[in-house]
Amino acid sequence: MFLKKVRVGVINTNCYIAADELTKEAFVIDPADDFDIIDEVLVSNDLKLKYIILTHGHFDHIGAVEELKEKYNSTMYINEFDAHMLNDSEANFSSMMNNKIEFLPDHTFKDGDILKVGSLTLKLINTPGHTEGSSCVLVENILFAGDTLFKNSIGRTDLPSGDRFKIISSIKEKLLVLPKETIVYPGHGSSTTINNEIIKNPFL
Repeated sequence: MFLKKVRVGVINTNCYIAADELTKEAFVIDPADDFDIIDEVLVSNDLKLKYIILTHGHFDHIGAVEELKEKYNSTMYINEFDAHMLNDSEANFSSMMNNKIEFLPDHTFKDGDILKVGSLTLKLINTPGHTEGSSCVLVENILFAGDTLFKNSIGRTDLPSGDRFKIISSIKEKLLVLPKETIVYPGHGSSTTINNEIIKNPFL
């Protein structure tokens, strides 16, 4: 699997561009902003963007969605419980940043739904706690964790629909049960593994 991480937007959100190396079909997770940076990765590697997947609906994960959709005619997915945030600049907090972002989602997904990108199977896992619709994407031995799980930390739960009990339950019941060697790529900061979080994460 081709995989490239770029840090984009005002708070250095991790955006991931991944693809089936044979078919060149690609997906992008959390295109926070800086369309040109993401586009350069797609173009320079001759990738065909099929899906844009949002781990949740906050402004710092959605800024380049519309430009990517326009250029690549790709389809965007977000969990059903966060879909309303995309068309509400107050709910996604973009209005607070003087950069109003509002658009309608193409499709929503439910916990356990599957997407196919070339030979890759993407399992969509709802992990409520940071937001009600916060989700992770599992591909082979890689977990794209959004703002649910970080290296030695967890997502904040003091924003609307955040819930500390739910995020701890989500992580313990849905993520820590994955193989220990699973690599975790979070929405901010550096990567980790499930084993590291079992051993070292003070919140768990």
